[in-house]
Amino acid sequence: MLTRARSTSTPFELHPGFDVADVAAAVKSGVTLISLVSTALFRLDQATIDALRVIVLGGSAPPAGLPNNVVTTYGLTESGSGVVYDGVPLDGVDVAIADDGEILLRGPMLLRAYRDGTDPKDSAGFLPTGDLGAFGEDGRLLVYGRREDVIVSGGEKIWPAPVEQLLLSHPGIEEVVIVGVPDPEWHQRAVACVVASPAATVTLAEVRELVRSELGAVYAPRELQLFDELPRTSIGKVRRAELAAAVTGRSVP
Repeated sequence: MLTRARSTSTPFELHPGFDVADVAAAVKSGVTLISLVSTALFRLDQATIDALRVIVLGGSAPPAGLPNNVVTTYGLTESGSGVVYDGVPLDGVDVAIADDGEILLRGPMLLRAYRDGTDPKDSAGFLPTGDLGAFGEDGRLLVYGRREDVIVSGGEKIWPAPVEQLLLSHPGIEEVVIVGVPDPEWHQRAVACVVASPAATVTLAEVRELVRSELGAVYAPRELQLFDELPRTSIGKVRRAELAAAVTGRSVP
């Protein structure tokens, strides 16, 4: 973001962390471009969203139903931030899909090596990203999510993103994250980690029924855990490993 602002001579305002009031105030003062993750975007009110010219949205799998002024971006630390925008790679960026569905990136922006000297790129110069995806019928990249986030339960793959997006439509749910935890029968079971609205009652039965009716029984969480707040990074991304550890009572690796 700093490099982009400098190269285009665009004034830049850096916040120490995400705060709804601070973002709204910045937009009222004239800010028209912003970079956010999905969690932060959906905390903004509609007036603030509408006042922005472009919202660059980072993260892995973008949610459905995004406002028209959102541009999705895909990239990672090893690629120097975003290199694919709305499914289209930047000039000089090559994107491929491995046989197992993993997204591969190649281009001059990639890291030379990690700090220990290890070069993660293959012999053709492609970087395995750890994300799974595919190309859509229009040739644009579709990102499904982190390989480590997919939950394999009873032999079926469950992607958390569509379940989370659906459960956010529940009037009693303010925030939700789906994590997989070890299960002796199912290999993994999907757990809905929920921050409920004040005075709201959210039950496992109604959560399962909502998911079952829209996505099918395979996607229905087998457990519900209520939280006062979810562990997040400074930019608002959920710490999934920490959350899964909290559900099982384990320490974070």
